[in-house]
Amino acid sequence: MFAGSRQIHQQWSIMGLWYRLVDALCIVAGLLIAVFGDLTTTIDHYVIAAALAIIAYYLVAELGGLHRSWRGVSVEREILGVLMCWACALFVLLATAFATKHTAEFSRISMTVWCLATPILVVAARVGTRRLQRVLLRCGYKTRRFAIVGVTELGFQLARNIEASPEMGLTLVGFFDDRPEDRNPDIPGDLGRHAGTIPDLVAEAREGRVDRIYITFPMRAEERIRGVLDKLGDTTASVYVVPDFFVFQLLHSRWTDILGLPVVSVFENPFYGIDGLAKRLSDLLFGGILLALAAVPMTVIALLIGCTSRGPIFFRQRRYGLDGREIRVWKFRTMTVCEDGPQAVQAKREDPRVTRLGAILRKTSLDELPQLFNVLDGSMSLVGPRPHPHALNEEFRTQITGYMLRHKVKPGITGLAQVNGWRGETDSPEKMFKRIEFDHRYICEWSLWMDVKILLKTALVVISGRNAY
Repeated sequence: MFAGSRQIHQQWSIMGLWYRLVDALCIVAGLLIAVFGDLTTTIDHYVIAAALAIIAYYLVAELGGLHRSWRGVSVEREILGVLMCWACALFVLLATAFATKHTAEFSRISMTVWCLATPILVVAARVGTRRLQRVLLRCGYKTRRFAIVGVTELGFQLARNIEASPEMGLTLVGFFDDRPEDRNPDIPGDLGRHAGTIPDLVAEAREGRVDRIYITFPMRAEERIRGVLDKLGDTTASVYVVPDFFVFQLLHSRWTDILGLPVVSVFENPFYGIDGLAKRLSDLLFGGILLALAAVPMTVIALLIGCTSRGPIFFRQRRYGLDGREIRVWKFRTMTVCEDGPQAVQAKREDPRVTRLGAILRKTSLDELPQLFNVLDGSMSLVGPRPHPHALNEEFRTQITGYMLRHKVKPGITGLAQVNGWRGETDSPEKMFKRIEFDHRYICEWSLWMDVKILLKTALVVISGRNAY
């Protein structure tokens, strides 16, 4: 076997270098457009501003992985990453200008044009790069032929993913497997064909008719994988092993490495890098706007609670937050009691503990408005799995597999489960199971657009008043 360090090394990407160069040129071009014919200060100040903007942009881009390969990733996510990165760079630039007291030396109109022109140019460059890649690939530039070892469901999914990513420039030769036809699942007609056995593949690779090979055997078939690798070692084809991690209940998995040793997360927080920044900034922006709009109604509600029943205006209940850490969730008091113990009872239809005003607040979900304070202080998000009382957590974490994984993200004021009919009392394991199923789906499929859709649907759910009591 080969000697040396057992590490997997990341290759420097030509596209990464291209993105870095183009982004810097777009920042400079945006500034030139902004100050064209309107030099209100010395050229040195603009040069310094451009240099600081590029440095700040690069730092945020490296932290958020903006200069990595975007093959197989939607253009929408790439554009979102660009916009968030430029917003952070502008924040750094403005903070520096205020700290050094240089804001008066720049034209506000020019700086506004720069702030708007640069992201437009960067996004246009990214979209243009994608289209250029596709044109070159259609013309045959750097197209490669690939084969899949293993007639498996994982192999079918891989073929579909590659087909949906034409910018990768890969053309499928076929599936290769030594097992008899009656032991293999049927290959979908739109994916390709069973092209032969492993010796057939080796012959194809030796003749240079296959450039890249993906092995999709299950991880338990270690001996089969080793055997295939030994045979393919006599070719010059690039060989990849595709691990079948999908046999596990993956929760937004991602690759990382420890000094070159690769590891893959099975249960992971999806809000990493640019995504985490986008999620937090959207919470601060929309949470602040909603709180400003709700300030007067919240004041009126507080006065009404104080006048109509004895007890505190607010009720702070212990809940599980991010990573299972305890948080205190704010709510308007809607009951004659403030239960927060190990035997807390869920509110039921026509619950005698609910005050008359409380019934209205719960029906309209206005009792949840104080949780905007939780959003602004960072203990909650506008959208996420709804936080449960400690008593419910301890009851169901032993009954539902993966229950606690919902705490890999911040709890939300509203969530995917709530807008899909699983709002209100969970008086049976079946109801809680469906809620957890949607919570897991939210974590796996999260996007900023999904948050927006959930917020819009929440308004309709609140108006209907379904399962609210």
